[in-house]
Amino acid sequence: MLKRPRAAQWAGLALIAALAGIAAYFLSRILLAPEPAPQDPVRPAMIPESRPDISLADRDGRQRSLSEWDGTPLIINFWATWCAPCRREMPMLDALARDYRQQGFEVIGIAVDFREDVLKYLETTPIDYTVLIGEQDGMDAARAFGMQTIGLPFTVFTDRRGRIATVHVGELHRPQAEVILSAIVEVDSGGLDIEGARTRIRAGLADWGRAVR
Repeated sequence: MLKRPRAAQWAGLALIAALAGIAAYFLSRILLAPEPAPQDPVRPAMIPESRPDISLADRDGRQRSLSEWDGTPLIINFWATWCAPCRREMPMLDALARDYRQQGFEVIGIAVDFREDVLKYLETTPIDYTVLIGEQDGMDAARAFGMQTIGLPFTVFTDRRGRIATVHVGELHRPQAEVILSAIVEVDSGGLDIEGARTRIRAGLADWGRAVR
């Protein structure tokens, strides 16, 4: 029986190993990638009354807990590098972080994505707010906010007591953010209760939606 030269055998094994590695890489990305957003707008199954205390790694790999921002009204934005509306709204979120910092607000970005992809993206897209990163734990964090089907982007707004005023699903625009933030400012100053703020936010966003149609 004829035997293949040893070099050919090694070449064949190397090719098989390379193909297996490529297949494993793409399979891992499929398994870890967030679920695709359906055509109809995604809505949280049940929004918790208050912000859950989740922990994720920041850009430096240090574990950070949302409890670090207790006493601070937050804008918590869930995003991913592969999500076009997420990328579009980031400059606006960066501007909000600067413009509303004097009123006590902080923006927290939570990337539901592969760490290496996020770090590479942020090298070319500098932003002036904290970014936390998670793959499976990022999806778990999204579910903790009531998102059983994960559609990105979505943004959570809380008052200084950690109560969730609203969850906005989809690309956020500056006028929408200002409707929400103005209501939260009034809650934190004692001029409005949280239920009144939620009602005002729903009405204000509905009015904005009708105006831009």
